[in-house]
Amino acid sequence: MKLYVLSAGAGLLVGIIYSLLNVRSPAPPLVALIGLLGILIGEQVIPVGKQWLSGTAFSTACAKAQAVNHVCGQLPGRQQAGQQAQSAEEKQS
Repeated sequence: MKLYVLSAGAGLLVGIIYSLLNVRSPAPPLVALIGLLGILIGEQVIPVGKQWLSGTAFSTACAKAQAVNHVCGQLPGRQQAGQQAQSAEEKQS
């Protein structure tokens, strides 16, 4: 339930920002896609920043935080869940 409340709060905040920028929902497709990209990148700022500030090279920090996988591809955990399911199937065979 807490996740839904936080999600609704984030949506409300984005709606307020849209209102301040005079962007109306549904946003034009390009504006919406750029906004979604910003959200994906923004989610990775803290994990990558922590690694980077600890002295890790930027590319290594991105790899450790799985930032590229999150922004450009499969979400972290889904690949791991798929591998676990596959190993469970192999054990049953």
